[in-house]
Amino acid sequence: MKKLTTLIAAAALTLGLAACTSIRPVNATANPVGSKVGEAETMSLFRALTIKPKFLYQDYSIQTAAKNGGISRISTVDVLNKSILGIICYTTTIVTGE
Repeated sequence: MKKLTTLIAAAALTLGLAACTSIRPVNATANPVGSKVGEAETMSLFRALTIKPKFLYQDYSIQTAAKNGGISRISTVDVLNKSILGIICYTTTIVTGE
């Protein structure tokens, strides 16, 4: 019985730590890839309910990511999605440029 309890606890811990990550390109320009990187992030529950709202609004736009990185000429834009069991979801806009 103790082995079964240990096995169930280990399986629950493994599932609790399971995560899925994907990154996809959104846009690219003719500008050379620069050394600066800017990010803007949001976190939500089930991709619907915002967890850390700034007065119920989070700006994770390309413009905000560029501003956060001090970028005036954008080279590439990517979107990174992370999910922990599909419950806690992070979306990050990543901008590179100069």
